[in-house]
Amino acid sequence: MNEEQLNISIAGRGRGERRCTMVGMAADAVLSVAKIATGIVAGSAAMVADGVHSVSDLAVDTVVMTMVSVSGRGVDANYRYGHGKFGTLATVFIAVVLVVVGLGLLIDGGTDVWGAMHGVALERPGSIALVVLAVAIVAKEALYRYTMWRSRSLDSTTLRAYAWHHRGDALSSLGTLVGIAGAVYLGEGWQVLDPLTAMCVSVLILGLSYRLGRPAVEELLEISLPSREVALVEQAIGAAPGVRAFHNLRTRRNGSVRVVDVHIKVDGEMTVTHAHDITQDVEQRLREALGEVITYIHVEPFRGTNCCEQHQHQEHAKD
Repeated sequence: MNEEQLNISIAGRGRGERRCTMVGMAADAVLSVAKIATGIVAGSAAMVADGVHSVSDLAVDTVVMTMVSVSGRGVDANYRYGHGKFGTLATVFIAVVLVVVGLGLLIDGGTDVWGAMHGVALERPGSIALVVLAVAIVAKEALYRYTMWRSRSLDSTTLRAYAWHHRGDALSSLGTLVGIAGAVYLGEGWQVLDPLTAMCVSVLILGLSYRLGRPAVEELLEISLPSREVALVEQAIGAAPGVRAFHNLRTRRNGSVRVVDVHIKVDGEMTVTHAHDITQDVEQRLREALGEVITYIHVEPFRGTNCCEQHQHQEHAKD
């Protein structure tokens, strides 16, 4: 796959990511208005908080849309590895927003619970909130499933994080639904379930932010590919006819594209044309093993495998 073919593939993924994000934006706009309005009418702090969370989703949607648009530009003179890290930045942004939202829910819910413990009367939420929340849960779970399906078909880590963001919203609304139902149907004194549930939801959101943010930060720090993928890389290189040994293997991700740098050793007497054919065979095997991949292969003459190279190969196999 040459640079032009790679860019065509990346551009196609970018279009799919943008379409998927637009669906999420439209749904979040409708849900945010519905939740906040219903929360005010029903007198539910947890419902209003959930609606504010949906408003923050629109900011996330906008950033994701911008980042996937940039990441879809592919390789150019300034970005020789492509623009994939912009998609990774979008994932980090999603994680940061979730941290802010989670802390906000925790503080607001804690304040209400503290007030209830000291005699402050909490308003009993109306039952209409339950209907809107049930609709929101179904809608967000559907968005999660659709976005996750698109992330798999496009091999998009950004959409995968975006899908989990939708799942987090669905779970948030489910927790709020439980809290409001308890406050509505269990009678006087149970209104505290509303802010208590908001606090529980905040812990869930903070945990989700860590789950999304950690791999994205690791990618920005250029951590190696997972051990399973490194093993596939080693198998693909080692199986190529003409490759007598290899060393200095380095791997990382750039958005949805894997990057592999390696030194291969071939017969020192072969022609340059033959050595070039071997590198093309290695590149093809890596694409078959990993999908879209950018490779930088350095060719060296084989003079025997020394202990250092054997040890290095074993260490890669262990990671």
